[in-house]
Amino acid sequence: MINVAIEAAREAGKFLRYSVGRVRNVETKQGEERNLVSEIDRGSEERIIGIIRHHYPAHGILAEESGTSSPDAEYRWIIDPLDGTTNFLHGLPVFCVTIGIEHRGEIVAGVVYDPNTDVLYTAEKGKGAYMNGKRMKVSSTSGLINSLLMTGFPYDIAENPGMAVDHFVDFLMEAQGIRRFGSAALDLCFVAEGRLDGFWEVNLNPWDIAAGILLVTEAGGAVSDFDGAPLSIYRKKVLASNGVIHGAMLDVLKKRPPGAAKNAAPH
Repeated sequence: MINVAIEAAREAGKFLRYSVGRVRNVETKQGEERNLVSEIDRGSEERIIGIIRHHYPAHGILAEESGTSSPDAEYRWIIDPLDGTTNFLHGLPVFCVTIGIEHRGEIVAGVVYDPNTDVLYTAEKGKGAYMNGKRMKVSSTSGLINSLLMTGFPYDIAENPGMAVDHFVDFLMEAQGIRRFGSAALDLCFVAEGRLDGFWEVNLNPWDIAAGILLVTEAGGAVSDFDGAPLSIYRKKVLASNGVIHGAMLDVLKKRPPGAAKNAAPH
C-alpha cells in the first residue's frame, strides 16, 4: 500500500507543479472567506483516488474535497490533495500532497510529497520514517528557549478558537523562534526531520495530520492533544515535538485554562 500511496502522491504532485499559475476558478468553502478551494484541489484529488481505486476498490476514502466513502471498510485512505492551498494560489512554493492509511482506526502508513523540492517523506508503523529514502530522526534540542517551533492559524482565527492567539503569544515569550508556513503536513515533516523542535495547532482536520503524526512518532518524536492525552486525528488540537520539550510545551498550553476569555492576548 505504501507504494500505491507514493505513486498517487507523485502523480498528484506532478499535476500541482504543472498547474501553478493556471488556476481558473477559486471558491470559498462554507462561506469562510479565508478557506479557499479551486479546480486544482479537485483535480489532484481525482488523480489520487483514481490510483487508489484501481488497486484497492473496496477500501474506504476520507478526502478533503469529496468526503467519505465506504466508512466501514477495514482500510481507509485519508487524503489532502493540496495542503497549502492559499500558498499555492499565491504562487508561494510551500504546499504538498499528503496521504495517510488507516487500518481499523490506527494510522499504519503515511506519505507526504513536496512537489516543489521533489522531496518524499514516508513512514510505515514500526518501520521508521524516511526522507527520500534516508531515515529521519527528530532533534535533541532541550529547553524551549533553544527551540524553533511551528504553528498555524485556523481560517476562523478572528474568533480566536482554542485560544490560538493567546497560545501564540505565550510561546513567543518562551521559545527561541516561531514560524508559520501554512502547511501542517510539511510542518510535521520538518519536526520529524529535526529541522523544527515542536509544532502545535488548533482546528486541524484528519487529512491535515494523518501522515504527519506517523512521521513524527516513527522518527522518535511525541504527539498528543493539548492535555497530553493520546492523539486522535479526529480531534482538533495537535501537539507534536521531539519528545524532549513536549512537557514544556504542554505547560505553556495549560497556562490558558478551558473557558478563558477570548481575545485575552494583545493584538
